[in-house]
Amino acid sequence: MTQIDPITGLEVVDHDSIDDAMQPEDTPELRALYEGFEAEHLMPLWTQIDDLMPMYPSPKAVPHVWKWSSLYPLARKSGDLVPVGRGGERRAIGLANPGLDGRAYISPTLWCAIQYLGPKETAPEHRHSQNAFRFVVEGEGVWTVVNGDPVRMSRGDFLLTPGWNFHGHHNETDQPMAWIDGLDIPFSQQNDVGFFEFGSERVTDYATPRYSRGERLWCHPGLRPLSGLQRTVSSPIGAYRWEYTDRALTEQLLLEEEGVPATVEQGHAAVRYVNPTTGGDVMPTIRAEFHRLRAGTETPTRHDVGSQVFQVFEGTGSVVLDGTERELERGDIFVVPSWVPWSLRAEGQFDLFAFSDAPIIERLHFNRTLIEGDNR
Repeated sequence: MTQIDPITGLEVVDHDSIDDAMQPEDTPELRALYEGFEAEHLMPLWTQIDDLMPMYPSPKAVPHVWKWSSLYPLARKSGDLVPVGRGGERRAIGLANPGLDGRAYISPTLWCAIQYLGPKETAPEHRHSQNAFRFVVEGEGVWTVVNGDPVRMSRGDFLLTPGWNFHGHHNETDQPMAWIDGLDIPFSQQNDVGFFEFGSERVTDYATPRYSRGERLWCHPGLRPLSGLQRTVSSPIGAYRWEYTDRALTEQLLLEEEGVPATVEQGHAAVRYVNPTTGGDVMPTIRAEFHRLRAGTETPTRHDVGSQVFQVFEGTGSVVLDGTERELERGDIFVVPSWVPWSLRAEGQFDLFAFSDAPIIERLHFNRTLIEGDNR
C-alpha cells in the first residue's frame, strides 16, 4: 500500500527493502570487481544512490543559532589580541556550521563572519573574486572604501563589495565597531573560481562623506542617470541606507492597516535589495532582504531549496528550526539549510536582515518551496 509523507507530499519508499533486493550476491568475483574499481578510482552508483540522489534534500549543514551576546565579547577580545594588517588582512571570525566538518562555512554556499575594527584602526585594501557585503547591527564611525569611493557604515545599513572591487576599512572614532560580513566563499572555493590581490597598505581615500559618490549618482527614487544605462552584473549602489529600508517597511504595514494588499502575508512586511540596472538581485550569487513582523505574527512553516541566513536587527521573537523553537534577540544569527522546515514568531515588532544563495539556485532552476498546510 502506497504511503504519502504528509509534509513533503512525496511517496514514502522503504529504502532498506529496495537496497536488499537490488544488491548483488557477495561472491569472491564481486569482491575482486570492487577491488578493481578501487584501484582505478571508480565508485559504482548502486552502492551510493541514497547519498547522491536522496528523495529530497538531506543537507550536511544543520540549523543553528549563534547568540550575539556570546559573539560580540569574543570579537572584542580578538581586538585586544589580534592585529589588523597585511597578511591576516581582516579581524573577521567565520561562523562554522556544526555539520560541515569544522569548515568556516555557515552553509555549503555561504560564508558569514563577525568583523571587528578597533578605534582608529585601518584594514588594508585588497580585492577578490568572491562577492561580499556588510550589514551593520550596531555602531557608527567606520568608512569602507570601495574602488576609491568612501562609504559610510552606520546601524542598519547594507553595504556592497562586489567581486574584484578593491576595498579597505578605516575607523575614525575612539570606539570599536563590529558588523557581519557575508560572502560566497564556499561556493567559490568548491568551484575553484577564486582570485585574490593585495592593494594599498592603507586606504586610497580617507575622506568621510555622509554619502558616497555612488549614492549621490544612483539613490534618487524612480530616477536613473543617463550616464548609467548599461546593465551591470552587481549593483552600483555602495550602501542601502537604513532610513529608506525602515520607511518602506513602515509604509507597507500602514497600507495593510488601510486595507491595501502591501505585505507578503498578514503582519509581515518585507523588502528585497535590488540592482537598479537590472531590477534583479544586488549580486549574482547573493540575495538580500529585510523582514518586519508585527507583534504576535507567526509565519507559516516553509521548506526552501538553498541556504538562508538571518540576523535579528531589533526586537524579540523566536525561530522554529526543524521543530525546535529558539528564542532570539538583537544581533542573534541563525542559518536555515536547504529544505529544513522553519517559521518565525514575533513577540514585539521583530526586524530581521536576511541573505541567501537564491540567485544561484534560481538561475540553475533548482528552486522549490513547500509551505505546509497550503498545498504550495
